[in-house]
Amino acid sequence: MVMGVACFALALLGASRGVAPREDGRRASAASRPTVRVRSRVSAQRPSVAQRPAVLPGIDVLFADSARLVAGRRVGLIANAAAVDRAGIPTIDRFVLSSSARLVALFAAEHGIRGTAAPGAVVGDTVDAATGIPIYSLYGSRRGAPSPEQMRDLDVLVIDLPDAGTRTWTYVTTTVLSMRAARAAGKPVVILDRPNPIGCAVQGPVLDTAYASSIGVLPVPLRHGMTLGELARFANGRLGVRADLHVIPVKGWRRCDWLDATGLPFVRPSPNLPDLEALAWYPGTVLFEATNLSVARGTDLPFQEVGAPWLDARRVARLMGERYGVPMTAVTFTPHQPGDGKFGDTVLAGVRFAAFDRGRGDAIRDALRLLGVIGEVHPSELRVDSLGVARRLGVRARMGKNTWPAEVNAFVRHRRPYLLYR
Repeated sequence: MVMGVACFALALLGASRGVAPREDGRRASAASRPTVRVRSRVSAQRPSVAQRPAVLPGIDVLFADSARLVAGRRVGLIANAAAVDRAGIPTIDRFVLSSSARLVALFAAEHGIRGTAAPGAVVGDTVDAATGIPIYSLYGSRRGAPSPEQMRDLDVLVIDLPDAGTRTWTYVTTTVLSMRAARAAGKPVVILDRPNPIGCAVQGPVLDTAYASSIGVLPVPLRHGMTLGELARFANGRLGVRADLHVIPVKGWRRCDWLDATGLPFVRPSPNLPDLEALAWYPGTVLFEATNLSVARGTDLPFQEVGAPWLDARRVARLMGERYGVPMTAVTFTPHQPGDGKFGDTVLAGVRFAAFDRGRGDAIRDALRLLGVIGEVHPSELRVDSLGVARRLGVRARMGKNTWPAEVNAFVRHRRPYLLYR
């Protein structure tokens, strides 16, 4: 099975050499293969960040010009600690302080309402100490969404869940399931949109729905280049959810801008995604969670390093450089309370990726390369959960030619009606 996955990685790499079209239908340059970028058609003399209008997330836009959607209504809010306005004030506080809306229930997705719970940890129901508002856990429950009884006490369900730009993000699944629950209850859904923190690139295979799970419910590429609001619109149309959906868009954002170009504060959306560099590598190195290697959870560089006690790091790094031109450094690291149960307080031999190239980088491509090289160097030590890889990657190993570039091209066409930003 190990060698099968390693060979699959190499087969995918071969398939990825095809040239994917851009959003405007022209062929992409060889330098950008197999990435699709959706760029705005604006003047070549673009204003500097300082000259552009301020970027405002959905929570600011809601109370500036769309408060009618929540005014006088009992609101249920799905949010976490990373959901803040432009000034860094939590969305929860904006609703608590609002004179127009009545916040009656909070719902917690993975990592809890404060974003501190370990990955996969079940968070129980509780009460917000400051306000007395009940907090209902959605993650780990069989429903994964507000119950019919909980929906009965609401007039509108509001969702503000900062996305990571990667399909495996469970907040997307929480959003889709909650939209279905709201439709069944006959209640509207308001999504407070936010920028995709890692821009507009589209990379990796489209999910085969045979491998749909809590870490992937939408038939989109692993790195989809969309916002949560756009994904919700896509789910409404492509999955036939048909919720009464209202997306409050980001004001002043261009879809290819990374979060640090917006002036908006960055708050880690989960304990092991501390910065944009981790978010950039996450779409690729998340695949190693289905192996017996650590992805450096519990360190200062999660998802930027991969390691194990048995890894010949120098050889692996050398082969990655010689074979693919991917610069990697041999390192050691020690996970402390890693959350995934891998090698806690153990010194590991590891390899570290260089700083992500935002113009041409492809974390999925390079992670597959690394998986193949490690399988070649350590055919006896490497262990791979092939179903776990399939669920994260979105497809499973199969003989013959892999056709995911063509599927990505089709996805880019199909998603156009659901996009909100240029």
